[in-house]
This record gives sequence, structure tokens and C-alpha cells, in this order.
Amino acid sequence: MTRDEARAACANRPGAVETYPFGPDTAVYKVGGKMFALLPHSAEPPRVSLKCDPEWTEVLRKAYAAVQPGYHLNKKHWNTIVLDGSIPDDEVEELIEHSYQLVVESLPQRVRTKL
Repeated sequence: MTRDEARAACANRPGAVETYPFGPDTAVYKVGGKMFALLPHSAEPPRVSLKCDPEWTEVLRKAYAAVQPGYHLNKKHWNTIVLDGSIPDDEVEELIEHSYQLVVESLPQRVRTKL
């Protein structure tokens, strides 16, 4: 998955908003005001940080060398995925969706119904 494909996958989620609270180099994708993905523009190879169920963080890290503890994030709940082609695109897409769903599930019902 390319950086542009990852950006599109994040941006196309219902209610997703691209913000830049950490400066112009890092796109932060939020839903309901909460982060579900961070994507630095200048990182080579490209990478995306995603929220993850704590039970899956270690499983994914052991399964893929490209899945690392979240960079500058809570390592129990966040993974940074290096987009080097070693993880199939559909699986990266699933990880983005998983991150998005974790955040949506934590939102108040009145916010979720608007999505």
C-alpha cells in the first residue's frame, strides 16, 4: 500500500477528518474528534500509526516485522505499520478499519448515529 492509498483509506471513512495538530508533516485522521490514524508525509518508507486492540498488538508485531510499537504513542494501544509491501494491502485496509471502529465504538451514541 502506498502513502496515498493509506491516506485515501483513512480519509474515506464516514465522518473522518484530516487534521494537522502536530505540524504540516503529519496528517492526523480523526472521527468524532478522536484520533484513529497518523500518517507522516516525509517518512521513508511510508508508515501509518493505527489504534489497535491490546490483545492484537503483540500478535501483529510477532507476525510482521513491519508492525512496530506505536511511535510516540501508547505502545499498548497503537502500532506503527511500515508500508514496505510486506503486509498485503487488504490486511492494511483491515487494520485501518479496525482502528476506525475502535474509536467509533468509544464515541457517545449521539455522535455515532450521525456517522
